[in-house]
Amino acid sequence: MTRQHDGSDYGRLIVQGEDRPGIVASVSRVLGEHGANIVSLDQASSDETSGGRFFQRTVFHLPDLSGKLADLNQALEKTLVDELGMEFRLVEAKRKKRLAIFVSKTDHCLLDLLWRHRRGELPVTISMVVSNHPDLGDEVRRFDIPFFHVPVEKDRKAEAEKEQLNLLKGNVDLVVLARYMQILSADFLDEVGVPVINIHHSFLPAFIGAGPYQRAKERGVKLVGATAHYVTEDLDEGPIIEQDVIRVSHRDSVRDLQRKGADVERLVLARAVKWHCEDRVIRDGNTTVVF
Repeated sequence: MTRQHDGSDYGRLIVQGEDRPGIVASVSRVLGEHGANIVSLDQASSDETSGGRFFQRTVFHLPDLSGKLADLNQALEKTLVDELGMEFRLVEAKRKKRLAIFVSKTDHCLLDLLWRHRRGELPVTISMVVSNHPDLGDEVRRFDIPFFHVPVEKDRKAEAEKEQLNLLKGNVDLVVLARYMQILSADFLDEVGVPVINIHHSFLPAFIGAGPYQRAKERGVKLVGATAHYVTEDLDEGPIIEQDVIRVSHRDSVRDLQRKGADVERLVLARAVKWHCEDRVIRDGNTTVVF
């Protein structure tokens, strides 16, 4: 692999805060003073004039980045935080984010992520797969990924979540719900300490609950789709990362709708995970900016 592909000596700088003059110039100056070459720079503002929110993602190359990271971080802290009142994150591109995948019995999103990971299409390390059912254990182990069966029994959910949290603690940077058919408690979300991404069909809130594709067929829908979003305490209402749709018609059976919906779910979840792990997604309240 080339240096650019494996991320060696490449860094990512994510900046956000109140928009004001001089942010881009300040970022460029600090990086230049430390010998960094800017490879790409994307920016956006919530207001084209003034007073809005500012977002920027910069990719740069700096020889011996690991050895210079502390000094660069200190300089950015002084300029961006102390002088401009901004927030920032500085990461090394070569440091892959560690992933835990939660799944129940439906396998299409899980297997797609495992396959993309094996082919090198996802810049992640999959630390584990956790399921409330044992059914997919053999499939996961074929990819040499640890599989943990944690049953979620009625009235013992807190115990199951405690076991899950013990597995995750210090081992992951992101949790992905790949059709995990359990609602995570507020306590779990408070304690997990890392972002959680979920995928679901895009009929919500019209066809909430069981049998959404049957009801969609009965209503004669012309589009089916999927939504990937960050998980919050408000069920299925967290900041949206990615969405997509596909056209359907009266000729499609319920099974056809389910198959096409699954295809979209795979693509949308893979994009969301990839973009998050490439530090392309910036959360701003209940919305996101995706570069």
